[in-house]
Amino acid sequence: MTTPDLEKQQAAATTATTPVDPTTKSISSTDTPQQQQQPQNASPFKVPHFLIKINNTLESLSGFEARGITRVLPSERQPPSHLADAQVFLLWFGANISVNNLAVALLGPLVFQLGFTDSAWCAIVGAFLGSCSTAYMSIWGPASGNRTMVIARYFMGYWPSKIPTALNIVLMVGYITLSYIIAGQMLSAVSGGSLTIVVGIVVSALVCWVVAVFGMRVFHFYERFALIPQILVLFALIGCAGPYFDTTIESQGDGTAIAANRLSFLSLCLYVPNSWAAAASDYYVYYPESTRKRKIFCLTLFGLWTSFSLVYMIGIGLATGVTHHTAWAEASAISAGALIVAGFEPLKGFGLFCSVIVALGIIANSIPGCYSAALGFQVLGRHFKVVPRWVWTCTVVVLQTVLALAGREHLFVLFQNFLALMGYWVEFMILIFVLEHVLFRRTRGFDWARWEDKSYLPVGWAALVAFLLGWVGAVLGMYQIWYTGPLAVLAGASAGGCDVGVWVGCGFALVSFPPLRWLELRIIGR
Repeated sequence: MTTPDLEKQQAAATTATTPVDPTTKSISSTDTPQQQQQPQNASPFKVPHFLIKINNTLESLSGFEARGITRVLPSERQPPSHLADAQVFLLWFGANISVNNLAVALLGPLVFQLGFTDSAWCAIVGAFLGSCSTAYMSIWGPASGNRTMVIARYFMGYWPSKIPTALNIVLMVGYITLSYIIAGQMLSAVSGGSLTIVVGIVVSALVCWVVAVFGMRVFHFYERFALIPQILVLFALIGCAGPYFDTTIESQGDGTAIAANRLSFLSLCLYVPNSWAAAASDYYVYYPESTRKRKIFCLTLFGLWTSFSLVYMIGIGLATGVTHHTAWAEASAISAGALIVAGFEPLKGFGLFCSVIVALGIIANSIPGCYSAALGFQVLGRHFKVVPRWVWTCTVVVLQTVLALAGREHLFVLFQNFLALMGYWVEFMILIFVLEHVLFRRTRGFDWARWEDKSYLPVGWAALVAFLLGWVGAVLGMYQIWYTGPLAVLAGASAGGCDVGVWVGCGFALVSFPPLRWLELRIIGR
């Protein structure tokens, strides 16, 4: 990895000082002089004085992170520690042992008509594959000091990288919207309907807003301790609902139909952990540049895989019990949240308390996405970048809340229509990252200080074409309620279709990117 001389001199001049607090309010001071002199970064907008005063007041609050997408220099990173290493695992484990991920696993037996064993294997393998993608993307945070969608500029070019940036905002906003709905459903079910879903949505949004606005320090602190009550009540759910799990249930249909449904459900279980890949580096930019990539990869992988495997298995168990447990069947007909509350029913009053804890646990899953969506807005352009991160966070929370209130009655339809979008494009982007890294950047490395230098970053023609071809493959192979591609029909004729979109799309990107990138380097040279 190459580092400009200017940055080395800056780092050397500051090594004798105390490391800068990650929540420093001086955003512009983190830019190198080279970056400050670039005319394309200036914005013609003049910020009103009263807004500047409000911003300065907020940034003066203890623990408030003022930094947006500006690169964190090596001299500004936190010192290495065992607690920081443990936080990598705790972040992903605590954020993903939430019932919105559990609701995904319900689709295996209930929609794809898979038995317990088939559902379990698909869920565990799918979770592992999706977690590997996110773990790979996480290694670039400490190495670069840049946010994930800023790093995308080095692999896809300054302008083409804006496409996955915009898609990532949609992804994060949409997924958190679904999380708010499930939290509202559960709180409504706990109250017996006296508390409306609307109240649950608003409560979840308010807590998420406060933590995400403050930023990284408060965000990590919250995630570190939020998992404790969550893991306790999940084990309580296993204990009281486990006797109703039907591990003997078999998959329905002939061999071809079962195979098609297995692949569709495996892909679905892959999409959710994989969706974090477009934000994975955001949470590691304050880690030392010397942090080993292998350590970040393994801790991220372990945190994601264990959490998703746990909640997937609980969800599959609940779904298998619906077929022969009348109370669960009635609850499932109401909502996924009501089914989870029904699982706690043997615990009576304490079960209702556990249900509230589980519902509020969705907040831990929503905060990282809200934080990254706000950063995504800043990456979209220089005019967006001058707006403080906390303003974008407020915008994101309001948007998510409005969408959740509007779509609260159609959760399963939203899930089945939205989850594909979460998986397809992220995997194409990751594949382009891997190919660029392994085939074209292994020896040349990256100059991470030039994250806004359009003359250094690749033009991105090859990445853009490969990304769009990946979408063509996804459309041909997707199997959704609203559309079934021709290749999906061929792959699962007896089952009505099979979701091979991500696999066909990745194949198209894999074949097209290397020759196009080689040609781009030959013609343009970068």
